[in-house]
Amino acid sequence: MKNFIILCVVILSLGACTNPPEKKFANIKGIDSSIRPGDNFFKYVNGKWYDSIQIPNTQAGVGAYMFMNYPQRIRLQSILDSVSKSNNIAGSIGQKVGDFYASGMDTITINKRGYNPIKPILDKIETINDINSLLTFVANQYKVFNTSMIFFGVSPDNKNSSMNIAHLYQTGIGLPDRDYYFKSDSSTVTIQEAYKKYLASLFELTGSNAKDAKKEANLVYSIDKQLAASHKTRVELRDVKANYNKISVRDLEKRQPNIGWSNLLDNLGAQTDSIDVGQPAYYDKLNELLKSIPIQDWKVYLKANSISNYATDLSNSFVDAAFEFTKALSGQAVQKSRGEKMANAVDNFLGEALGQLYVKKYFSEDAKKRMLELVNNVQKAYAVRIDKLEWMSDSTKQKAKEKLFAITKKIGYPDTWKDYNAVHVARTTYFENVVSASAAAYQRKLRKLGKPVDKTEWFTTPSTVTAYNNPSANEIVFPAGILQAPYFDNLADDALNYGGIGMVIGHEITHTFDDQGAQYDKNGNVKNWWTTDDYIKFKSRIQQVIDLYSTFTVLDSLHVKGAMTVGENTADIAGIAVAYDAFKMTQEGQDSAKIGGFTPDQRFFLSVAKIWRVKMKDEYLRLWINNNPHSPPIWRVNGPLMNTSPFYKAFSVEPGDNMFLPEKDRITIW
Repeated sequence: MKNFIILCVVILSLGACTNPPEKKFANIKGIDSSIRPGDNFFKYVNGKWYDSIQIPNTQAGVGAYMFMNYPQRIRLQSILDSVSKSNNIAGSIGQKVGDFYASGMDTITINKRGYNPIKPILDKIETINDINSLLTFVANQYKVFNTSMIFFGVSPDNKNSSMNIAHLYQTGIGLPDRDYYFKSDSSTVTIQEAYKKYLASLFELTGSNAKDAKKEANLVYSIDKQLAASHKTRVELRDVKANYNKISVRDLEKRQPNIGWSNLLDNLGAQTDSIDVGQPAYYDKLNELLKSIPIQDWKVYLKANSISNYATDLSNSFVDAAFEFTKALSGQAVQKSRGEKMANAVDNFLGEALGQLYVKKYFSEDAKKRMLELVNNVQKAYAVRIDKLEWMSDSTKQKAKEKLFAITKKIGYPDTWKDYNAVHVARTTYFENVVSASAAAYQRKLRKLGKPVDKTEWFTTPSTVTAYNNPSANEIVFPAGILQAPYFDNLADDALNYGGIGMVIGHEITHTFDDQGAQYDKNGNVKNWWTTDDYIKFKSRIQQVIDLYSTFTVLDSLHVKGAMTVGENTADIAGIAVAYDAFKMTQEGQDSAKIGGFTPDQRFFLSVAKIWRVKMKDEYLRLWINNNPHSPPIWRVNGPLMNTSPFYKAFSVEPGDNMFLPEKDRITIW
């Protein structure tokens, strides 16, 4: 992957870059011309690459999107290798990230310590003798994010988005989702058994004999399964209103007396008289199980959770056990290098400190300005599309545009960096560094409770290859990590950038108006701004998306979950459409000159397909389908383009082609 405007940066450093360089078209290699574009555009653009690329043994997939975070870790590792060898001032960013990384790279010391770092935690579990002491342990450990049966958060109130309140969410299970406990197909059973084996390994590594360890693992699995039965499905979790249940602590005490919410919240340090319980059924079940399951069994459960939470922070035997479970889930054949793991750890625990170093090296102000221009242009095109909607009334259009232009745009990195002064980092104590960073992060979260929302806060690190829409703040965020090829290149022609990052911009804006985002007003409150008739029409179009994507298959017979992925699919369909309209507003978009044998429109759609150039292992693809709210990459290309009429014209898609839909069946929402 290329760096942003390296050539110009070098020339600028010499004081000689007086004129911007000519925009270039990046040649898209790997096109398989034996495939008709209208039959499978993903394979047409990416086929030769897909058939020839090898997935590294240390990864579960390769290519763009989330898999770009893997080479990103190598970039970060290079920064950290350098910083960790420098003489840094005590307490400085360099000292904290450098010593954190060095402590994690010191596997000799980590292996010598074995599981000694968590022995005090396990000893504390042994002293538990009743529900009250059990929940005190749970709360105290949660303050360093050693999580188990409680998941507590602080974030905006859905009905008063300017204020932060306390939230509770369903949790308590070790498999990725509730459904893994209740399916009986062979691939799921394999994962169930791998999880039990993993738990047994953890018990053996901390002193249990093989027979007892297996018994303990089955006990934990049984508790997990009982908790999982109360969980909402991933589709049910999409219901914004059903997952908002604000209740007074007093009433919650009456409803779930065994949990003892007042004491639990006090132990968490959370001073509040009300709380939003996202999924009350989970805490109803927990309240019941706290009485019906013996304390001794709960102690085994807490032991499993604690060892598992810290497994990758301990000696090699624990790391290896955790990887065996990861292998069963994802198909990844070989563990990542220690350097890559530690780059990821520093990014997780000190992300904005490391982000400052990353941005300084890899992200320019010129790139930020260019990106803002793209965002503004896509936003303008979106307003035009809203005005042209035939199914929406003028009053709702006006509200939609007010919300559109109220969006906050965050690009590259935060204006104000997080303060890590409370994190204590020593070069020889990796485990303690992790705990210190976790404790500081919890206190940072806790300080927000009952306070006005900080609209400048970011919820990803600058180096992460991602983008997101935060409906409660009505904001879209594009960190520096995604602002590189194939998504964005400051030296590339408009077709590449609008088909790449332009599509992502359109996608994130559309989340403001997808099945969930459309329930929030311009200020981020869950509040109806629709006419009744318009919302009925909107929902009918959303159902069209669900129905269409539910017909798509991967791995021969595994179907895309249309209801679970509808928000992302809606954003993909509209994202491409609005990015194309924005592209047509540019000089190049209005031209017809070919570059590399392709028209401007064709280059736009080629870029759309290339940004989802991804290949995954089958195991990871199954994990994706069951848990990821996005469709797999092939359908992030072919699905939206089936509904994009300019694509038909650009590549002469005709009746009989696999991707052809009659014009009356093509979905237009925004």
